[in-house]
Parts: sequence; C-alpha cells; structure tokens
Amino acid sequence: MNLSFIYTLLLSAILGWTQIQHQELIGEWQLVDFDGIKKIKTSPQYLSSNAAFRANLESKINYRLENTVYKFLEGDSLTYTDFVNQEIVLKKAKIEISVDNVMTILEGEESKQAKILELDGNRLVLEPVSSNGNGAGKLVFERIIKKKEK
Repeated sequence: MNLSFIYTLLLSAILGWTQIQHQELIGEWQLVDFDGIKKIKTSPQYLSSNAAFRANLESKINYRLENTVYKFLEGDSLTYTDFVNQEIVLKKAKIEISVDNVMTILEGEESKQAKILELDGNRLVLEPVSSNGNGAGKLVFERIIKKKEK
C-alpha cells in the first residue's frame, strides 16, 4: 500500500514538472510547417501535375503559412488567424491546458484540442486531437521575435 502511494506521489511530481504552463506560450507564433504539406507534395496528383499547377499550389501553401499566427496573451486568451472561405479571419478564444499537455481552444460553443508535443523558447509543435483518429498531423510554429527599433 505504501509503495503504490509513493509511486503515485512520484508520478504526480514528474507530471507537475513537465506540465506546460500558459506563461510559456505568451507571445506570437508563426506556422512554419505542417504534415499536410508533406502529404500533398508526395501525392500522386501533385507529382503528376504540371509545373504551373505545382507553382500555384506552392504559392497557396506559402500564403497559408505566412498568414497563420497564434498570439497567446496574458491570462488564458488567444487570438489567431484562420481561413474561412479562402479569407483570413481574426479569431479570439480562451485556452485551457490539461495536465497531459492537451490544449483546448474554446471559441464560443466550439472547442478544438491539440496535444502540445514540444515547446521550447522558439519552437512549438502541436498535434490536433481528432475524435475519429484521423488527425491533420503535426503543426510546427516558431516564435516571432520582434526586432527593436533604434
């Protein structure tokens, strides 16, 4: 009995040390890569398409990457850009981070979840949680560092 209590206490302490805190996310993060790009670029349709089609698709991918920014704010707030009918829309949400590092984005009645796989000072890797098990793959963000003006 004492051994299981000690094991539970030790496990709780380890999880507590590794749990990501909202404070670590504060700032702006730019999407730089996502697994969907690799799937597209290795698909038979992409590989067999003409150069103009591939260039057009590459342009759309870059546009999406350049315009996907998550800004974590003090407290539990997030503003982020999303695409609705091919247009960029700024959205606001609340976030919660569970002890197992699953971030829940709460926007009105809707919620989305993503597992935080990696976080350091300049890199954030999220993996959307899907109820059907067919996730979109990993999303890789880099911290936007504002240059100080002279």
